[in-house]
Amino acid sequence: MASTTYGPRANVDEDAALRREELVLQHLPQVRLIARRIHDRLPDHIPLDDLVSTGVIGLIAAIDNYDPSQKVLLKTYAEHRIYGSIMDSLRETDWVPRETRKKAKTINSAIHKLQQRLGREPAEEEIAAELKITLTEYQKWLTDVQSTELERLEYVSADGEDVSLLKFIPDDEQSWPSRTVERSELERILALAIDRMPKNERTVLSLYYYEELSLREISWIMKMHLSRIGQLRVQAVLRLRSHLERVWLSKPGKER
Repeated sequence: MASTTYGPRANVDEDAALRREELVLQHLPQVRLIARRIHDRLPDHIPLDDLVSTGVIGLIAAIDNYDPSQKVLLKTYAEHRIYGSIMDSLRETDWVPRETRKKAKTINSAIHKLQQRLGREPAEEEIAAELKITLTEYQKWLTDVQSTELERLEYVSADGEDVSLLKFIPDDEQSWPSRTVERSELERILALAIDRMPKNERTVLSLYYYEELSLREISWIMKMHLSRIGQLRVQAVLRLRSHLERVWLSKPGKER
């Protein structure tokens, strides 16, 4: 016969369960936000609810393993677990055609070459010319690329570690990193790349990553088509990735 636990121990377990449930409910909006952002760049046949469900699993894992002594906010820790959980589930099914993945690498390579050759950020027309395609076709490529390598559009590799580009996006032009005291060499490099970026792309990055607006909300604010906002976001992050990989890895002592 199964035994039943009574007394202080049962009360502690019940209190812990209630606290866990409260934390899950408190952070559900965070799960939905992350899931929606990823879903914005996926094919229509992938249900948003599936991403949210997987994200909740990551959230619960974050709550169960959270260690306050590490001096990291639960929200920050949970963000990584939620995002990782959703990405792991997506990697199990490769929905992106090989040709689309090839386009992503080709665009990144073209931007990299132009940055070196011109010594500045290339315009869309210049990138299209480098690819030997029309501007319209290039913008179509950007739309296609939104569904590839999702985590790599927001993270780059530096010294073997994944570095988030999001933390370097400030809230307004007066507080752009290029106008603040240098906090690190890495931030200085990214600040320079952001400062050289076309204004529309900087605006999209700020609204999307700092203000946490959806692509649709940004399209209303900037009075541009939703697909165009998606293109600008992808192009902006590809620029940052290319710039960081080129400059950071070319520093003395860095491996190429």
